[in-house]
Amino acid sequence: MADSMPTTEPKKADHPEACAIVIFGAFGDLTKRLVMPAIYNLATKKQLPEKVALIGVDLADGDAAAWAKHLHDMLESFVGNASSEFDVDKIDEDTWKNLAATMSYVKGDMTKPDLYNDVGAAIDKAGFKGGNVIFYMAIADRFFGTVATELGKAGLTKQDDSHWRRVVVEKPFGHDVESAVQLNKTLLDSLEENQIFRIDHFLGKETVQAIAAFRFANGMFEPLWNRDRIDHVQISAAEVVGVEARGKFYEATGALRDMVPNHLFTLLAMVAMEPPVSFDATGVRNRKAEIFTSMPPLKPEDAVRGQYGAGTVQGKEKAAYRQEPNVSPDSNVETYVALKVGIDSWRWAGVPFYLRTGKHLKNRVTEIAVRFKPAPLQTFAGTNVSQLSANWLVIHIQPEEGFSLHFEVKKPGPEVVLAPVRMDFAYKDFFKQEPSVGYETLLYDVMIGDATLFNRADMVEDAWRVVQPILDAWKEGTPEIYPSGATGPKGAEDLLAESGRKWRSLDDTA
Repeated sequence: MADSMPTTEPKKADHPEACAIVIFGAFGDLTKRLVMPAIYNLATKKQLPEKVALIGVDLADGDAAAWAKHLHDMLESFVGNASSEFDVDKIDEDTWKNLAATMSYVKGDMTKPDLYNDVGAAIDKAGFKGGNVIFYMAIADRFFGTVATELGKAGLTKQDDSHWRRVVVEKPFGHDVESAVQLNKTLLDSLEENQIFRIDHFLGKETVQAIAAFRFANGMFEPLWNRDRIDHVQISAAEVVGVEARGKFYEATGALRDMVPNHLFTLLAMVAMEPPVSFDATGVRNRKAEIFTSMPPLKPEDAVRGQYGAGTVQGKEKAAYRQEPNVSPDSNVETYVALKVGIDSWRWAGVPFYLRTGKHLKNRVTEIAVRFKPAPLQTFAGTNVSQLSANWLVIHIQPEEGFSLHFEVKKPGPEVVLAPVRMDFAYKDFFKQEPSVGYETLLYDVMIGDATLFNRADMVEDAWRVVQPILDAWKEGTPEIYPSGATGPKGAEDLLAESGRKWRSLDDTA
């Protein structure tokens, strides 16, 4: 049979319409570390609108020139810095000069209504009165509702057939079920759902977006992608960094709130969702929402929490979490989480999904590992084969992006002896690697109005519903201390050992 042919013309990438980008938190860490580097990268790739204005809003003293210099100095500090996500050899000064020429700055208090009159005036002055505007909340989450409400009161979120207004909301989308529901209600009092873009930078990573294409474009995998062939799935997001200067944030948040309902559940949904009818926003988000709806609330016995103590990470001595700046000396906040998650659906019933994330671990690894059920050993009776190695499909997200397949082969020779081998695909070996901090695709999608990679209100609330029992249970007790540079607390190993399973190694070559 001949290969099926497309029935429509291939869709070409849209070019963004002219718009202003208003950044609340203009002098903040998120803006200088990720948002502005992403805008700069889009500019170098000619993916910004031909007409664009950047309007910074913050309480800090300054003007457009001071803001531009602050951001340029930060970009320069990233050049040649291996630990930076902004990976460029040099700053293209012509590109930066063009960006800086579009910048203006509004100083004021986000809780005061008068500020929004000034923001409106800045939008008008930039040439976007009655035009397209993105409002980016690169601010502490406690201000999300306030800013949305005040934008609405000032009439800045009104849109019609001639122009659009969109609001980008950073995580966390609440801190529990109750706060998530309240935040959604507050946002929807001033905005329509199609104006809200809840951003998760994990979905900006190329490999994460490629998961759906990998699954649904390759017929060899789909027949295996179910409870009949898959034993379990492991999703790991291991970090070598500690809380660094984010002690105050982490004390109020912890690893569970910081990573699980957003990043790790996002990866889980991409792996587990049913094939969408189409790859538009509605089709994809409906399928992801079905996964969250199918997940029963977690049980406390299926969750492990840990906190890093003093130790050595990649040859460097590290202090314990309780000795970090702005951390209580008797803090019980978790820096490590391991969970056993179920999905009660026809495809996945009985297949455990094991999730883990932590700081000050042995290596920096983010991956999704699919463990297939073993083949019958009886076939090899009378040979030298006494056990079969695990078959894995591993989706590598960072530090290197790609896929690997682990399987058994026969060693050359007269006897039947098996050896585990792996086949690897690395994106860098086949495709040119563009500089990226993970926000470029997401910002571009906001500009063209594509909500496929963004969370919907119901998805956010269901994710919190799943983890709420753990949040309640962890109000009491203490986390297990693990040494910095380890793979996590012993309790995480026990979580899998009780069913005869074990975590994959965090070694770079695993």
